[in-house]
Amino acid sequence: MKPNVYRRAIAVFSVGTILVLYAPLAVLIAYSFNDSRINAVWSGFTWKWYASLLSNERVLDALANSLTIAALATVIAAVIGTPGAIWLHRRGRRMLWSGLFYMPQLMPDIFMGLSLLIFFSRLGIPLGKWTVVAAHVTFCIPIVVLFVMTRLNSIGRELEEAAYDLGATPRQTFWRVTLPLLMPAIGSAMLLSFTMSLDDFVITFFVAGPESTTLPLYIYGLVKRGVSPEVNALSALLVAVTVVLVVAAEALRRRGEAANRIGKPS
Repeated sequence: MKPNVYRRAIAVFSVGTILVLYAPLAVLIAYSFNDSRINAVWSGFTWKWYASLLSNERVLDALANSLTIAALATVIAAVIGTPGAIWLHRRGRRMLWSGLFYMPQLMPDIFMGLSLLIFFSRLGIPLGKWTVVAAHVTFCIPIVVLFVMTRLNSIGRELEEAAYDLGATPRQTFWRVTLPLLMPAIGSAMLLSFTMSLDDFVITFFVAGPESTTLPLYIYGLVKRGVSPEVNALSALLVAVTVVLVVAAEALRRRGEAANRIGKPS
């Protein structure tokens, strides 16, 4: 096969894969502007379903819960995961400890949700917003550890050793050298963690209480009564927020890699 024919075949396959993956999302977003309540019939363009969402107190409460839970889980995961990644890097990335950090991310969501539900029940902890935060922290920490360890492996220890040679203490070296170099990785990990926490449904379904309904849970409740353009509009907004956060996380990651290539702290 000639090289140009091979490249065309790869391009066609890639475009086809993208269409299969994103065509349903495109249809969902398009029908969120449908003037009819019946999704099978297009009757005109309208913004009224988005306006209806903004006046729906239950949607706003679910949105506030989702944002609060995602923000708390992201910050806690960053505070725990960053020192954990540094410790693993200093210890030479022992496989046992690395596996323990990554285990919550690798396990199926339904197993994680069920095990956390049993754990909270055995301890007598009532289900609510804080149990959801604790559950989200478990799968956000591995993201922070992975991003920070990757950054640590790329920058090496030369700058830290240079700081020690110049008389800096370990505390000064961490705050003035190590942490600034890690900030792009920490920022991108936090954005991705926020996105995953915002979108999570399965684990949240098991550990949420009556007053801690998140947006995915609220959407699920609406879908059980039938898919309406209001559900489409809410889902479209959630997709848009996810895309923005993922793009921002990727931009931060690329910025960190660029700074590392030119040998300057970010």
